[in-house]
Amino acid sequence: MHGDAIEIEGLAIGYGGKKAAVTVAGSINATLRRGEVVALVGRNGAGKSTLLRTLAGYRQPLAGSLRYAGLQGGEATPASLSKLLSVVLTDTAVALNLTVRELVAIGRTPYTNFIGHLRACDKEIVERAMAAIGILPLADRRVGTLSDGERQKCMIAKALAQETPIVMLDEPTAFLDFPSKVALFRLLKKLTVEMNKAVLVSSHDVELVLRLCDRLWLLDGGTLHCGTAAELSANGALHSFIDGDGIRYDAQNHSVVIS
Repeated sequence: MHGDAIEIEGLAIGYGGKKAAVTVAGSINATLRRGEVVALVGRNGAGKSTLLRTLAGYRQPLAGSLRYAGLQGGEATPASLSKLLSVVLTDTAVALNLTVRELVAIGRTPYTNFIGHLRACDKEIVERAMAAIGILPLADRRVGTLSDGERQKCMIAKALAQETPIVMLDEPTAFLDFPSKVALFRLLKKLTVEMNKAVLVSSHDVELVLRLCDRLWLLDGGTLHCGTAAELSANGALHSFIDGDGIRYDAQNHSVVIS
């Protein structure tokens, strides 16, 4: 069952207080739907991380409104948001001495009591999350002994154990080799198809997201362009973003041509 997971209207994002606010992007209108992988792309400094952190509730919007699965952003508490969306950030500190199972179990925190006691059902959810991501054989390994790709899968399993309809990831492929990048995007698509999740992922891997994601959010020049690759090619947004000295976007093959 598909449905709107996040509705964004007239959003402005940036830094600072109301008197000395610096706007990074404004007039943002977009919808993130369940059953889709949406790629957030843009140049360095365009505001991708700022947008993700604002949607995650880590930053306050400068203007506009957010609605999470029907809940107004102003009504959302940290506790309620923790059951609606899970976030995987590139700069998240990871306790390397934890086992994989212990790390993934942190995803159950919104549902445990004040001492963090895991019930039998919580433990079962942790096991299922690891199995779904394919890391069950690593369950007893220390996180510090894992490769970058394995560690990234652990963080996604932790997000999966959180059982939220929305999953947001900031540059999850940054330190992965090419086959691992492809595998990760395919895994994210599997989550949307089999678990009806809404996945928003920021990435610099433009060619991969053009081929493997359902829709794009292109943040360019303070404006967010939303649509499929074909739609953003037709309205010129992708060409404006990609085309340059010896570089052009090939709309027919969804690829970047370097001459």
